[in-house]
Amino acid sequence: MAKEHTPQPAADDVLNPKTAAKKLKNKDEPEELSEEDQQLVSELEMIIERLKESSTEIHHSALENLVNVIRSSTSSMTSVPKPLKYLKPHCETLAELYEQWSDARNKKMLASILSLLGMVYDKENKRESLKYRLLAGYEDGLISEWGHEYVRHLAMEIGLEYNAKLEDEEEEQAAEYLVPVALEAAAFFFKHNAEVDAIDLLEELDRHETIVDYVTKDTFERVCMYMISCSPLLAPPKDLGYLLAARTIYRKFGKPAQCLPLSIRLGRPDLIKEDWDSCSTRLEKAQLAFIMARQQVHMPELIEDGDQELIACMNNANLSKNYLNLARDLELLDPKAPEDIYKSHLENTNIDVTLDSARHNLASTFVNAFVNAGYGTDKLMTAEVEGKEWVFKNKDMGMLSASASLGTIMLWDVEDGLIQVDKYLYNSENWIKAGAVLAIGMLTSSVHDDTDAAKALLTEYIADSNPAIVKLAAICGLGIAYAGTNREDILDLLLPIVSDTDITIDLSSIAALSAGLVAIGTGNGDVSPVILQAMMERTDTELSHKYARFMALGLSLLFLGTQDTYDTIRETLKAVTHPIGKQAAVLMQVCAYAGTGNVLEVQKMLHLCAEHLGEKDDQLAQAFAVLGVGMIAMGEGVGSEMALRTFDHLMHYGEPYVRRTVPLAMALVCASNPVVGVLDTLNKFSHDNDKAVATSAIFAMGMVGAGTNNARLAQLLRQLATYYHKDADLLFIVRIAQGLLHMGKGTMTINPYHHDRSLLSHTALAGLLVPIVAMINAEKLIMTDSHFLLYFLVRAMYPRFLITFNEELENVSADVRVGQAVDAVGQVGRPKNITGFQTHETPVLLAHSERAELATDKYIPLTNTLEGFVILTKNPDYQEDEEGA
Repeated sequence: MAKEHTPQPAADDVLNPKTAAKKLKNKDEPEELSEEDQQLVSELEMIIERLKESSTEIHHSALENLVNVIRSSTSSMTSVPKPLKYLKPHCETLAELYEQWSDARNKKMLASILSLLGMVYDKENKRESLKYRLLAGYEDGLISEWGHEYVRHLAMEIGLEYNAKLEDEEEEQAAEYLVPVALEAAAFFFKHNAEVDAIDLLEELDRHETIVDYVTKDTFERVCMYMISCSPLLAPPKDLGYLLAARTIYRKFGKPAQCLPLSIRLGRPDLIKEDWDSCSTRLEKAQLAFIMARQQVHMPELIEDGDQELIACMNNANLSKNYLNLARDLELLDPKAPEDIYKSHLENTNIDVTLDSARHNLASTFVNAFVNAGYGTDKLMTAEVEGKEWVFKNKDMGMLSASASLGTIMLWDVEDGLIQVDKYLYNSENWIKAGAVLAIGMLTSSVHDDTDAAKALLTEYIADSNPAIVKLAAICGLGIAYAGTNREDILDLLLPIVSDTDITIDLSSIAALSAGLVAIGTGNGDVSPVILQAMMERTDTELSHKYARFMALGLSLLFLGTQDTYDTIRETLKAVTHPIGKQAAVLMQVCAYAGTGNVLEVQKMLHLCAEHLGEKDDQLAQAFAVLGVGMIAMGEGVGSEMALRTFDHLMHYGEPYVRRTVPLAMALVCASNPVVGVLDTLNKFSHDNDKAVATSAIFAMGMVGAGTNNARLAQLLRQLATYYHKDADLLFIVRIAQGLLHMGKGTMTINPYHHDRSLLSHTALAGLLVPIVAMINAEKLIMTDSHFLLYFLVRAMYPRFLITFNEELENVSADVRVGQAVDAVGQVGRPKNITGFQTHETPVLLAHSERAELATDKYIPLTNTLEGFVILTKNPDYQEDEEGA
């Protein structure tokens, strides 16, 4: 027996699914109308009859009558208003009447009614609502005569019509007639607190630059927040256009501290200068200097009158002092020994560890360096007795890492740091001397001093007369110290080493890396040809050296965040026949789109990851593609989640090289952000049968928890230390992960995003990339003689504090609420920006996903993002309220 077909309700008959069943039963029977409805139907039919008559005056009064009937009807939100429902059979009649009439006034009124009916009964996507609205006119508020929902529908039709016109190339100009009606709709939206709808409509028509004409002092904050959060979701160049429009709006309302982060994201020094010049007070300039110092944008030429206090703010000169003040407040000044971190008594006590083995001591050196970073004191290197002996408890490159650890311990304290390092500079052991040279570069990173100490001291160690290891350390030191400065004098020291084919490939590669760090993100036309030439002149054997990858990384860093400006270089790379050419091309593409969330680029990387290469083929390019998925997606929440999900698939189906890189890519996405799900996944990978995967996973655990003191992660790492107690290599990596976890005794972050996760620090990302690229082949680099590459992490290390200053730039305590950040973009009213908050007095620590806001109105902050150094001005109204009370 054939199954009986149940008729479906028409969309216009019922909008509420709950009443659908009732409607279906009565589908075949004529609908029984109530007396009131019957009266309405009769009234409408009478009006239609009157419209069919020939008298113009009767037409006008009938139309007015019809408008009143429609306006006076009330209905629930889920159903079509009754007059519109009963007018359905007459739609075609009304449309025919419109064509027949000649009176302009009546035609406009009828077109307006037809436009409303078009909203309800436009089944064939003819966009009748828009068609008749254009005929009825839309000036002088006419567009909104049928209310808000009608204008929203009209906006949708305008977008559809515009795109339909643009699909036909010849009709590009033909779509211009839609712009005036769109602007009228946008003006209505802005007037009625529907800024999001207005922005979406103007974006559809590529008119986002006109938004600035509509915003008011009450709406500009919400509009800019929405535009900035939309930016990562738009295709280039529209994404930058949105940022530029948001900056223009902030500028219009005199908010230089909100403009500056956008100018930095746009990579436009001219706009940064414009923001600086637009500051009305010296305090505003100081706040801008703090933001620039955090992002490592060094432009001392902006400070015209030689104001020493402003120069100190821009140089980050007081970073060490403020960091130690924070440590004093939190009672963290006492130095910690590596054993305080390992807590061996909590591990399996039956295990016998040779305490004085060189490998164990090397691990302790790194743990000690990371844990006491920036504090200026520790129990191994700066202690009176132990200090001189500890270096000699290491072997060869271990000595280098031991003496270099002083640079991390004395981080940002140039004056005292140089005094501590000086005693090792004249040591007869080249390893120790090299470590001290590297320490000079490290302790001056992120801070600029007037004496230019790093250059003055390191220049002599780059000379050819020095041993190769000292020269290598000096090159690294220059790269770390001057990253992001794009200084010609530093590049002039490094580029001759890159191009010199008589020296070993390791020196040349590290010089290329340092040059890339110095000119990071600038696309410097003087540096890239030199590195390319060096690649072409080197033999295949040299290019297969474990250090050669850093030459490719140096070249790629030049184009970090520049998007599509690297095409000519990529074409030139095709001339490099060695696999390093492909590695560099992939890495360059990855760096160029880092943090953009560009979906198309992520797909290209996934295509590369999915290839099944043979053993002989070069697999490093594939590993870089895996990192690329994480790096491109890391700037945007949804993208990051999708990337983490994709990594799961790569672990199941990827090649061995891909699998060993996945944990490192996860670490990039979640640096210093210990998400429970990610920790569990990495913990699972840390017990993998493939030793390389386990190594990467353990190191990644350290990076994910870096500087957080996460108790759960600390326990997992202690368990791993027990599990791998017989494997010296993996135990070494576990110890380093423990050191990273307790970095700065839990006061630091290595996440390259700051300023409420909106700004990507290029130098910090590069600081993460160097050790990660080295970890891809940990057995050749980090686990043997190149562990000093871990010290590049100092470029990413930064205190995660909030410190407030008063108008004299002195520390002041203010009550702040610290809680989990809530995404309130596009929400109506005044939604809360944080949830689950606690009230503290500054200075306070902020985790990656936390946000702070002032708890009282006593002060007014000069920036809307409370993070890092914030200047507060007294609120004059607050005291009046107090006195009134």
